[in-house]
Amino acid sequence: MHTIALLQNATMAAYIVQILPIAAIGLVFYFLVIAPANKQRKQQQEMLGSLKKGDKVVTTGGIYGTIQGVEPDAVYLKIAENVKVKVARSAVTGVVNNTGEAE
Repeated sequence: MHTIALLQNATMAAYIVQILPIAAIGLVFYFLVIAPANKQRKQQQEMLGSLKKGDKVVTTGGIYGTIQGVEPDAVYLKIAENVKVKVARSAVTGVVNNTGEAE
């Protein structure tokens, strides 16, 4: 009876030793890939939610413009004199600072 208990403990220890590397890989993957992606997505959503008239932005297509109007799912960009375009809010990739670089 005592021998069976020892064998069960040894089997359980071997099982834990086999699972440990897989769990470690999962943790490394989470901290190197998933957590930074979630953080970046959250920052992007906050930036899109805080867009307002007068902000200078850049779109995914590389178009620089100034926001002239804001709708729930779109923004109106002034890209040149007398030229306004309606762009999906999700196409805005960043707000441009004074030096012309996207933040």
